[in-house]
Amino acid sequence: MPEGDTIWRTAAALRRRIAGKVVTDARPAAIARLKGRRVELVEPNGKHLLMHFEGGIALHSHMRMTGSWHLYRPGERWRQPEWRATAVLSFEDVVAVCFAAPVMELVRDAQAPIAHLGPDLLVDPFDLDAVIGRARRSDAPTLGELLLEQRVCAGIGNIYKCESLWALRLNAWMPIADVDEGRLRQLYLTARDLMRRNLVTPIARQRHAVHGRGGRPCPRCATPIKVRAQGEQARLTYFCPRCQGEPARKALPTQMRCS
Repeated sequence: MPEGDTIWRTAAALRRRIAGKVVTDARPAAIARLKGRRVELVEPNGKHLLMHFEGGIALHSHMRMTGSWHLYRPGERWRQPEWRATAVLSFEDVVAVCFAAPVMELVRDAQAPIAHLGPDLLVDPFDLDAVIGRARRSDAPTLGELLLEQRVCAGIGNIYKCESLWALRLNAWMPIADVDEGRLRQLYLTARDLMRRNLVTPIARQRHAVHGRGGRPCPRCATPIKVRAQGEQARLTYFCPRCQGEPARKALPTQMRCS
């Protein structure tokens, strides 16, 4: 799934090429009303992207696990088949195509699709106090699951969850109640710092400490990195068992315990 920094870079690329331009064609039929409208603003928010058009209408997209925006010259061959396109916006000198986005909708109230989100991790100024308040009210059972909770802080995905926890030697399965406010603040600021670096150096060119490195040595202590599914969505958590500790073992049923 694209994380917040990917959406920020996507929004920046779209702004450079289409901001202020008039749509000459829009498909499929569900977005045909955009034809003839000028792009006023392209903004990211967490993992969501909003394009604002004149006339008070916005195009809301969410990439989830499969979606991506591409930019082409008119007549240029697309890198994916046309049947995968969920939105095609043509301009005089450029074509913006979104492939395989599960969410693509026109909205009158641009804030409605993102009203449930916590503060965007990359925005300036970043409201860390609001994030901590939301974190303390969250019902996420573990620290790893909390970091992925977009209602608390928007933009953090699985990569930055794993990397931030490793950087601070924190156990992803630690109960939130066991983390003091100072360490919680440090955790979100660490995730923010890692993500902001990626606005300059794409994460595809960065060397991760733990994410995607199951079985390879920890850069800090050389212990083999482990990977475990975590939470209801079974997102994979990569961690160093020596630096961060192992997942807590569930208590055995009473009848199985030794007397």
